[in-house]
Amino acid sequence: MPQRETCIVAPGLAGVRLDRAMTGLIPGSGLRLRRRLCEAGQVTVDGRARGPGYKVRSGQVLALLAPPTDRMADLMPQDIPELRVVERTDLFAAVYKPGGVHSAAIAGKDGLSVEAALPALFPDAAPVLLNRLDFPTSGLLLVALGPDGAETYRASEEAGGVRKFYLAVVHGRLDGMISVRNRLDTDDRPRTRALAEEDADARRWTSVNALAHDHDRDTTLVRCLIMKGARHQIRAHLASLDHPIVGDTLYGVPDAATGGEEIGSGPLLHLHHQRIELPGFCAQADPPW
Repeated sequence: MPQRETCIVAPGLAGVRLDRAMTGLIPGSGLRLRRRLCEAGQVTVDGRARGPGYKVRSGQVLALLAPPTDRMADLMPQDIPELRVVERTDLFAAVYKPGGVHSAAIAGKDGLSVEAALPALFPDAAPVLLNRLDFPTSGLLLVALGPDGAETYRASEEAGGVRKFYLAVVHGRLDGMISVRNRLDTDDRPRTRALAEEDADARRWTSVNALAHDHDRDTTLVRCLIMKGARHQIRAHLASLDHPIVGDTLYGVPDAATGGEEIGSGPLLHLHHQRIELPGFCAQADPPW
């Protein structure tokens, strides 16, 4: 099992949770990423895999390991037929995720996910999934090909240098450009709430640009730009405008999915991550609809 990186716990970090003490392994990384790595068994303390809540002690050796190939060896890229590499550089790769597939492996559960296929897709690297898409959402996932890429991405995201463009089809007629600035409440509930107050962080806003209105279906194609997304950000923000996404049974009307197309056990969600831009990297993939 190849080792990626190690560090020694400093005295000042004694008693801190492992997922918070890991900043020495992946400087600038987000807590969510560090927690996922722990849950996937990719982080060891003195040679033993530990969970994200483990309290570290001064002098212990933390190690970031390559994904456990024995658990993932049966999952190959061809198991997800539409999965493909869209763009690759030394630091990053962008892969296409079809709707109806999980982005990340779910701790303690087997099943198809793009994250589980990454070791086979990039056998010459130590890939780390940097963003997630909802199960029904299609489009681009960004992958760091090592710790340097993960660190670079997190620094760019914090500086507002990451731009993610989505295409969506929404119910009703929407015109012009709108900046949706509502703060989002994502705490402990399946449905994210758009609150009345404005979020002070511009990286959390959603810029919506109406592209075309379909008079027959009374739907509008829109392009959305986000920089540092929260869970269900675009879905919740568009629903707050009274223009839910076509096929969105969580934020829209369950029987109002236009076209009757289905994915998995429900209607096709017309939301697609089309393009991602950050310093030194750009990738684009058009939607399947």
